[in-house]
Amino acid sequence: MAASSHRRSRRPGRGPVRVPVVTVVAVAAVALVVSLVVAFRPGGGSDDVREAGAPAAGARVSGSATPTTAETSASPKPSTSTSPSPSPSPTAGGTKTPPATRSARPSAEAAAPAARSASGAGPLAGRIRPGASYDGVATSYDAGDGSGACSYGPTSDVMTAAMNTADYETSKACGAYVAVRVAGGASITVRITNECPAPCAPGQLDLSHQAFAKLAPLSTGRIPITWSLLSPATSDTIAIRYKTGSSQYWCGIQAVGHRNPVARLEVRSGGSWIRLARTDYNYFLSENGTGCGGAIRLTDIYGERLTVEGIAVRPEAVQPTRVQFARH
Repeated sequence: MAASSHRRSRRPGRGPVRVPVVTVVAVAAVALVVSLVVAFRPGGGSDDVREAGAPAAGARVSGSATPTTAETSASPKPSTSTSPSPSPSPTAGGTKTPPATRSARPSAEAAAPAARSASGAGPLAGRIRPGASYDGVATSYDAGDGSGACSYGPTSDVMTAAMNTADYETSKACGAYVAVRVAGGASITVRITNECPAPCAPGQLDLSHQAFAKLAPLSTGRIPITWSLLSPATSDTIAIRYKTGSSQYWCGIQAVGHRNPVARLEVRSGGSWIRLARTDYNYFLSENGTGCGGAIRLTDIYGERLTVEGIAVRPEAVQPTRVQFARH
């Protein structure tokens, strides 16, 4: 038949082989029917055709394969809006003066103070490093009898401060001496005896009223400051105190009057040194009584170790030693 000639391959010297219009129409109709069946059957569509790297059998693919506008846009940027002034929250051990309105900041747990000119000294230091200068703000609060989160108890020393929660670092800042300066040149030295919870921000110091008044009138409320860690001259030696309820079966141990921040406290047991966990109220706990009443080893942020022996378990008694960390 004539139609069979069109199934043969082309021959040299002959014109192009033409496919009858009827055949083209028939093929197109069949293709249209197949596509409609695929499109309208349950689960049909282009998602059923998988290329290399497509989800394996049983995986469900939803949505369009082409990213939407939202998906292709740049990563979200932090909001630059100013948050409303938070209501004042009390500092442990006193009533806090309401801080002024401030811009939104990262959370205290995530943000770090702005450190400048940091040195390599103090290998055991945490967020507060020797040789570094920090920018922040100072507010003030009524320190009362001087008691605070560091559990040092009442004191006649009015040149004290509460450290913001981030830089307080689970009481690691307790007992640290800090030099505080303002732009005009005035400066003071304070000792950290307390913690300042939110809304205190990283870098912020909540000074006792007496300390703040040496830098600016209390009515100012809030002033920009620069502060840094000190290793001051002192004639005092370190003292040890056992917490109320301490015994040979459980004890909490605290170092008092140290020149440099304490990084570790260990007790000797069975010929080994056991490092005790530190609480946010500045005691090191021996939950099962290990080492209670035995030798104690203190390590400061510079890595210096001091061993103290002969300290009995006498709860709440401040027992002096003959040792002190070196000055840096």
